[in-house]
Amino acid sequence: MRDPYQVLGVDKKATAAEVKKAFRRLAKKHHPDQNPDDSKAQEKFSEINSAYEILSDEDKRGQFDRGEIDADGKPKFQGFEGFDPRGGGAGAGAQSFRWSSSGAGADDILNDIFGGIAGGQGGYSSFGGGRTGGFGGGTRASSQARSRGEDVTATVAVTLEQMAREEKVRVELPTGRTLEIAIPAGTKPGRVIRLRGQGWASPTGGQPGDALVTVEFVPHPLFKVDGDALRLDLPVTLDEAVLGAKVRVPTLTGSGTMTIPARSDGGRVMRLKGKGLPTAVGGHGDLLVALKIMLPTEPDPEFDALMQRWHESKFYSARGPEFES
Repeated sequence: MRDPYQVLGVDKKATAAEVKKAFRRLAKKHHPDQNPDDSKAQEKFSEINSAYEILSDEDKRGQFDRGEIDADGKPKFQGFEGFDPRGGGAGAGAQSFRWSSSGAGADDILNDIFGGIAGGQGGYSSFGGGRTGGFGGGTRASSQARSRGEDVTATVAVTLEQMAREEKVRVELPTGRTLEIAIPAGTKPGRVIRLRGQGWASPTGGQPGDALVTVEFVPHPLFKVDGDALRLDLPVTLDEAVLGAKVRVPTLTGSGTMTIPARSDGGRVMRLKGKGLPTAVGGHGDLLVALKIMLPTEPDPEFDALMQRWHESKFYSARGPEFES
C-alpha cells in the first residue's frame, strides 16, 4: 500500500481530528455503493480504510513514523538497535513490537455516513518480540477480517396484469440502485425474493450483502386472487339468468365470451380455463366466475306488476325447510 499520509492526503503533522475528517470525506466519496460503475472503487475504499487504521491509532502511527512498520502495518526487521552479530539474538537494546487493537472508530464513522450499513471491521492481534535465530521479532497473528456486507430489504408492488404476462418489474433498493427483476411463476403475495450481491458492499473487501425483496400484489378492482386461480363476480340481468345468454367476460389479458345456461341461479360459479395466474409447474390457473343477478336499478311499475302476478299464481319457495325452523 502507498504511504497512508498520501492515501488520506494529510500532512505528517496532521492532528487526529484532521485525519478523521480526511477519512470521512474520502470514505463517503469512494464507498463502492456510491460508485457502482467503478470496478476499482472497492480497492480504493479498502486502501483508505487501511491507511486510516494506522494513522488513527496513536501507537501504530508512532511505529510507522519511526520506521518500525511499513504502510501495510507489517514490521520492519532490519536495523534493530542492540543486535549482536556475534550470535545469541538481540542484545539489551533490542526492540520488540506490539500490535494493539486499532480503536480507530472507522465503523462508527462509516455507520454515521451510511446509516449503519458498514460491516464490522477486524483489528490486529498482539505482536510480541521474540528470538528466532538471533533476530527479535515474530509473525503477524491475524489479518483484517473481511466481513460480509449488510443485507437490505425492499418491497415491490406487482399488478395482476404484470403477473399474467410474466413481465419484469422495477424495484428500487435502499442502496440507490433500481433493478428490473423477474417474478417467478407461482409467486404468492408475501414471498421474499433474494437477490444475491445486491445489498450493501463490505467496507473490508468481503462479499456484498443480498437484497431481500418482498412481493406484494396490487389490489385489483375486479379480480381476487385464490392461489393460482382468480375469482370474478359477474353481474347478469334477471332475463339473462332465466333465459340464458352469451356475455363478455373480462380477463387479465383482454376479454372472452362465456355462455350462461338458462335458469342459472345467482352465485353459480363457472370456470374459464387458463385465464388465471401463471403456475409454478407451467401453464395458468383458471378464472372462476360467480354469477351475480342484478335487478333494474330504476323503479319499473311494469316489472313490479309482473313479479306480483308471478308471486300470486306461480309462487315457489327458494328455501328448504331447514331455513324455516
